[in-house]
Amino acid sequence: MPKKQRKDEGVRRAPKGHFVVYVGEEMRRFVIPLSYLKDPTFQKLLEKAAEEYMFSRERGIVLPCAESTFRRFLNLMDS
Repeated sequence: MPKKQRKDEGVRRAPKGHFVVYVGEEMRRFVIPLSYLKDPTFQKLLEKAAEEYMFSRERGIVLPCAESTFRRFLNLMDS
């Protein structure tokens, strides 16, 4: 008898203290520290994402910006 698959099987989870966003045309996956949620620029980006895409459990958080722009933002946050 085949093993019953869990609904979330195969879904990669973010480590504790992090969350996942998808960015760019290729929907690249980024794992982001929860501390970024305190940043006003990141909050604005999330607000824009909610307006444009709405958040869905299936799709996750999709940020409305180019991957290169988001990578520059991450570099600024990390410095």
